[in-house]
Amino acid sequence: MHSLETKLAAIARPLFGAAWMRFLAYLGLCAAYLQGGLDKLTDFNEALGEMAHFGLSPAPLFAVLVIALELGASVMILTGFFRWLGALGLAGFTLLATFLALRFWELPPGMERFMAANSFFEHLGLVGGFLLVAWLDLDQDTAKTMEA
Repeated sequence: MHSLETKLAAIARPLFGAAWMRFLAYLGLCAAYLQGGLDKLTDFNEALGEMAHFGLSPAPLFAVLVIALELGASVMILTGFFRWLGALGLAGFTLLATFLALRFWELPPGMERFMAANSFFEHLGLVGGFLLVAWLDLDQDTAKTMEA
């Protein structure tokens, strides 16, 4: 079985080890944050309504902070500029937002609770993805430092 895994990995490595594939993975991970930040930026009144809906006050301050974090951290991840820091920022933001917006345990049993629970755990998956990005980026920096 090990030899099969080795052979399959040798076939997959050129494709999945390519720089463009890594960028595509980063883009997919950041897509919701780019879309959300741009939507809030282009319709600030809706952003204010979203902040008010979740009880965040003052709404304008929180809207600006969320927009800056969603767009800024995404750009950091995509460009590699302090990628680990951008990833940790979006991981923390996602974790907080998930516990704020998707409190499925407070909902009565039924479809709404089921869907909120699914979304809650999907967001935990995003947190894990961002933690993995930070870990890989810091590990890569450590390897470069040790080589020098």
